Amino acid sequence: MTKGLFIEPPMTEAEAAARVTPGERAAAQEFLRERRRREFLTWRAVVRRELGDDVSIAYDEAGAPVIRGREVHIGVSHCPGRVAVCISDAPCAVDVEPESRDFSRAASRYMSPAERALSDDPLLPAAVWCAKETLYKYAGRPGLDMLYDLHVEAVDFEAGVVVGRIADGEPLRLSLKRADGFIVVYIL
Repeated sequence: MTKGLFIEPPMTEAEAAARVTPGERAAAQEFLRERRRREFLTWRAVVRRELGDDVSIAYDEAGAPVIRGREVHIGVSHCPGRVAVCISDAPCAVDVEPESRDFSRAASRYMSPAERALSDDPLLPAAVWCAKETLYKYAGRPGLDMLYDLHVEAVDFEAGVVVGRIADGEPLRLSLKRADGFIVVYIL
């Protein structure tokens, strides 16, 4: 199987309908906002488009989406205007955010002084947020603290590389991509 990262605008409910189950369509109706319904249905439609309509999607004990009965891993993220899905034969994770989102008010709760000093690029807070969200999902361990357990050691916007660490673990290489006003950080 090949690895893949898919970044797309949310589909309409009609566009996603052919690739989602009746149960998923019913579950989507529980969301109050149309935007959330579309995101929920889109990532499932993308997974089935790439892996086949017979794919069974469930959730693990940490709340992460998994594919039942197959040796394949998925990672999912969504924000207003984009859905990101990564698919791999190894553990993977992704986070997407609009570049226009203002992270400055929350930065002190997730960025250490060393992380704030990594770059003067105005997108640094977004890149660190996305990297830490990706590390959190990749770790698959609920309860990790964004400030104390998840660390970003380097961000190279030009090369599209972030180096991060989960607690005292080994350094991990994450990829960073900017596209159409969105920033995406992923491990694939």
